[in-house]
Amino acid sequence: MKSDTTVLVGGFGFSGVPNTLINALRDRPDLKNFTVVSNNAGMPGVGLGQLLETKQIGTMIASYIGDNKVFEQMYLKGQLSLQLTPQGTIAEKCAAGAAGVPAFYTPAAYGTIGMHMLTELLGEDTNLLAVQTGELPVRYNTDGTIAVMAPAKETREFNGKSYVMEESIFGDYAFVKVAKADRLGNCQFRKAQNNFNETMGKNAKITIVEADEIVEDGVIAAEDIHLQGIYVKKVIKSTEPKHIERKVFWKSPEEQKKALLEGGAYCCAHIGAHSLT
Repeated sequence: MKSDTTVLVGGFGFSGVPNTLINALRDRPDLKNFTVVSNNAGMPGVGLGQLLETKQIGTMIASYIGDNKVFEQMYLKGQLSLQLTPQGTIAEKCAAGAAGVPAFYTPAAYGTIGMHMLTELLGEDTNLLAVQTGELPVRYNTDGTIAVMAPAKETREFNGKSYVMEESIFGDYAFVKVAKADRLGNCQFRKAQNNFNETMGKNAKITIVEADEIVEDGVIAAEDIHLQGIYVKKVIKSTEPKHIERKVFWKSPEEQKKALLEGGAYCCAHIGAHSLT
């Protein structure tokens, strides 16, 4: 690998995180100033959180900071740049880049209003950050003032609906975690382990896979292959244990009944569902 390049890292929370590959990069402090694209930046001492602590990340493209206080403080103290991007937009930026599409239009983030606009509306200062108008700090100075602001997004209307234009992401490297890979590089994910991994694996110039299990060619049925070997450059055996982000204790039948949904209700299966794997 080379410094000053873009690395796509799969995973959501602790599900499908390529920790073996991340740890290998952590152990190469001579490699630095990476632009890392991932849903979030891990936790202190775990996953991408380690690359923050070793100062190997120069720019982070993520959907949220989460509970990582190291990430938060480095951003606020001007020690790295941050491009906060809606979660689905990150996925589509990688998918579009994989397909060779340079940019696309999305309704996500259209209509978010800027800090000065909200101040005029409410007559007070606010910390609301806007994607569309570009009033989103990318980097701070060490004194807390804003050094770089995100540019405003181009907008356009299609069929009476407004959209913002997003440029695609093109990765130099991708770190991908899979359940099973054969020696030709064909890969199979286990349930939510897929998350961003498949899209990122198809995007980068060089995709490196870590697999829980490496099998012989032909063991994975053709219809069960999620990431084809044509996209994969290297496969290694995963050596890191799985981590659990939040432990949830067993509830009594009475407590479970209270949490049951009414008939016909809809449920947004968010972090809990992804954490199952």
